[in-house]
Amino acid sequence: MNRRPATEWQQRLKYVVSDLLSSSVAFFLFDIFRYEILHGQYVMGESLSAFLSEPKVVWEQVVMPVLMLCVYWLSGYYNRPFGKSRLEELISTVFSALFNTAWIYLVILINDLTGLRRINYELILVLFGVLTVCTYMGRLTITSIARRHFRRNEWRFRTLFIGSSAEARKAARSLENDSFREGYSIIGFIPVEGEDNIIDSLTLPPDTDIMEFCRDRKIDQVVIALKKRDDRRVLNILYHLFPLDLPIKIAPDTMSFLTSSIRLKDIYGEPLVDLTSPALTESARNVKRVCDVIISVLALAVLSPVMLWTMMRVRTGSKGPVFYSQERVGRHQKPFRIYKFRTMYEDAENGTPRLTTDGDSRVTPVGRILRKYRIDEIPQFWNVLKGDMSIVGPRPERAYFIERIVEKAPYYALVYQVRPGITSWGMVKYGYASNVQQMVERTRYDLIYLSNMSLFIDIKILIYTLRTLFRGEGK
Repeated sequence: MNRRPATEWQQRLKYVVSDLLSSSVAFFLFDIFRYEILHGQYVMGESLSAFLSEPKVVWEQVVMPVLMLCVYWLSGYYNRPFGKSRLEELISTVFSALFNTAWIYLVILINDLTGLRRINYELILVLFGVLTVCTYMGRLTITSIARRHFRRNEWRFRTLFIGSSAEARKAARSLENDSFREGYSIIGFIPVEGEDNIIDSLTLPPDTDIMEFCRDRKIDQVVIALKKRDDRRVLNILYHLFPLDLPIKIAPDTMSFLTSSIRLKDIYGEPLVDLTSPALTESARNVKRVCDVIISVLALAVLSPVMLWTMMRVRTGSKGPVFYSQERVGRHQKPFRIYKFRTMYEDAENGTPRLTTDGDSRVTPVGRILRKYRIDEIPQFWNVLKGDMSIVGPRPERAYFIERIVEKAPYYALVYQVRPGITSWGMVKYGYASNVQQMVERTRYDLIYLSNMSLFIDIKILIYTLRTLFRGEGK
C-alpha cells in the first residue's frame, strides 16, 4: 500500500541531525590532525587525550557544529527536503563546507598559524576535506533512502488536479509514471466549466469544497491543468487556492508572464513550476529573512526615542489609543493584524472602508507629520519580527480592497507568493493610492518586483525609501 512520504519537517529534521553529527565527527577528526601536525610547534598538551580534553577544545567541539548548522540553513539546503539531486546536494555541500572553513579559519585557526605556508595550507585543506566528505555522506544516505522509497512506490505525494479534460488526464499519467525522484498519487480531478471534462470515479463534483477536501484527504499539492489556458483564468483560480497553503503547480508556458521568470528547479522530472514560490533562490530567501530580523531589532532599538516622542504626541494630540491595528491579508492569503501609530481621529472609519486622500479631514494634525515622514509605520517592525511581514515586499491591503483590485487586475494574486513589506517598489515609484484604480496601477510595480526579486533590488528599494523619508514625501 502506498504511503505518504514523511512530512517536510520530519525529513528536514533528519538532515539537521545528520549535519550536526557529521559536523561534530568532522571537527573531531580535524582536531586530531590539528594536534598531530602542530604538536611540537606549540605546547598543545602532553598527549592527544590531554589536548582534546582542554576546555577551549571542548568548547569548540560543542559550539562549532551548531554554528555550522546556521551556515547550512542560510544556504537554503533545508528549505526543500524532497526532490534533491546528487549533483545539487554535492554543490551545496561543497560551498557550505568552503564557507564554514573560511570562518573557522578566521575565528580559530589563525592563532595556530606556524609561519610555514605548507602546514597552514594543510590545516585549511584537511578541514575543508573532512567537512565536505562527512557532511555529504550523511546527506547522500538520507536522500538515497528517500529516493528508494519513491522508486518502489512506497511513498507518494497525494495530488489534486484542477481540470478533468483529456489533457489533464495525460499530464496526470505522466506525473504518476515519473518516479525519478518523487512519486505521485492522483487523488481526484475537479472539472472546470467550459472544458470537455472526463467523468469517471476520480472526477469530483464541480461544487467540491476544495479547502475541506484537501484537509480531509491530506492533499500534498495541487496541479492546475486546463485545456484552454489563459493567464486571467489561471490567476483567478490561483487567487482562490492560495489559502490552502500548499504548493500549487502548473506546466510552464513560454508565452505566459506567469511562469516566464520562474527558475527551473528540476530538469529531470515532469516540468511543473510552483506558483506559490517567488523567483528567489532558497539561500537568498533565508538571508532576506535574517536581514529582516536584524534590521527590525536594530530599528526598534535605535528608534525607541522617536517612538516615545510619538506616543506622547499622539496621546496628547487627540482622543484615542496610541496604536492602531487593522486586519490585512498576508502571504498565502493569511490574515494578520498590522500595527501603526494612530494618525486619524478615533472612529474615523465607520461603515465602508475608505482610502486616505489629500487633505483628508480624518487625519489629525500630529498624524499629518507622522504620515509625511512615515513615522506611523515604525511599529510594523514588530510585524516583521513576528514573521507577518518583511522589510521589503508588496504593501498588504484589506480584504475589501483586494476583492476590487482582483476584479480589475487578476495578476494581483501573485503578491501572495511573498510576505508583504513595510516598503515596496510600488510605494517608492508610485506612493500612496487614493482609489482602487491607483491601487491597480501601483500593483504593476509590485509585479515587476516579484519578477526581479533579489537582495540587491531590496537594498535599492531601501535606499530610495530613505530618500523619500528624509525629503518628507510621505502622505
